[in-house]
Amino acid sequence: MQKQVIVIKLGTASITDDNGVIRKPVIKKVAASIAGLSKTYNVALVSSGAVGSGKAFLQHYKGTLSERKAAAAIGNPILIQGYQKYFADYKIPVAQALCERHHFSNRPQFLQLKETFETFWNNGILPVVNENDLVSNVELKFSDNDELATLIAIGFNAQRIIFCTSAGGFLNDKNEIIPIVAKIDSKVMGFVKKDKSTLGLGGMVSKLTFARLAVSLGIEVIICSLSGINPFADALAGNNGSIFTAQQSNLKARQKWLASGSITIGSITVDKGAVKALEQRRSLLTVGVTNVQGKFAAGEVVQIMNDEEKIIGVAKVKIAAEPLLQNLHVKHVMAAHADDIVLF
Repeated sequence: MQKQVIVIKLGTASITDDNGVIRKPVIKKVAASIAGLSKTYNVALVSSGAVGSGKAFLQHYKGTLSERKAAAAIGNPILIQGYQKYFADYKIPVAQALCERHHFSNRPQFLQLKETFETFWNNGILPVVNENDLVSNVELKFSDNDELATLIAIGFNAQRIIFCTSAGGFLNDKNEIIPIVAKIDSKVMGFVKKDKSTLGLGGMVSKLTFARLAVSLGIEVIICSLSGINPFADALAGNNGSIFTAQQSNLKARQKWLASGSITIGSITVDKGAVKALEQRRSLLTVGVTNVQGKFAAGEVVQIMNDEEKIIGVAKVKIAAEPLLQNLHVKHVMAAHADDIVLF
């Protein structure tokens, strides 16, 4: 029987101290906990911490883009060496997987990436994933590793994502961990504090944003801490952090890829009539588009926004941004085929 896939994302603040130095006891615990999971799951570990680990080697570090790229290039080998050392105790080889957006946006490249991960798992190898910061184009970067973990989970048909955070779970207005979150609605979003660690890029808003996408596509999301002897097993048992309940999803693999891994370099806003048509699985016509943002070509994937500027889905467009703008009031011009549209 094929193992289920689980994606674990470690934040910078979870595994490094305030100076960016990797906490070796934490990595040792992570290795022990994942080794236990590996008997049941194919695990992908998305780990932050490279920038924090490398920045100490740069004089007068101020966090500019070029400095962050350099720090990541320095820190990635340090990070991977730490994982190699402690996973070796469990005879689990570690592979470094540095990803860029085009690995997800281009379907042939995505399928190659997926096959590579399956090769890792078939040979008992743990992929440790991070963004290839050194060469990633700033306009096409992942927003943070929460996004990268979510894209891997959806694209590789994972059953669960575990986000490890210093907060220990999702907190209500009394700073109490909410053990079960059935729906990410306005009440839940109202509990969010708009802060993040001094070392990381993400925060709870980021985690909820991608948790909402993941659960809508049938993936359970857990936000937990690294406390305890076996934090991941405890999290899966409901004894560590918060569980966000997965919703039923009948999307096919290609539709999930559209919903998750495609570059959204632009957006189109549609009117209420178009929203209703899309909900009835109809194609999107240009007459239903009210606004276009960004520069995109035919065949690229863009976000679909409603008139309240909320993202309701994505579409692989049949027409580029400029001619789309020129055809907003023209009837019977197709902007995107129904088969290339995924609603959230």
